[in-house]
Amino acid sequence: MTPMDDRVLEVLDAGLVLSPTIIAYNIDKSREAVGRRLSKLSEAGLVDRIERGRYEITDSGQSYLTGEVAVDDLQNRSS
Repeated sequence: MTPMDDRVLEVLDAGLVLSPTIIAYNIDKSREAVGRRLSKLSEAGLVDRIERGRYEITDSGQSYLTGEVAVDDLQNRSS
């Protein structure tokens, strides 16, 4: 997990389905960088790809933000 991952999840935690471009604009990062992080977050089960270029946070992603899921648990899940 990176600081950018936290920012991406925080933006998605508003309950919206967003594109990498919109997320990037809101966190002042490049669309390409956000797209790479969204792929990793999807692999970890923290975001769902709803359709091409559209993502939303999962229950696990929300649990991570509230501290209910530890980073170590996420790393074990993706191994």
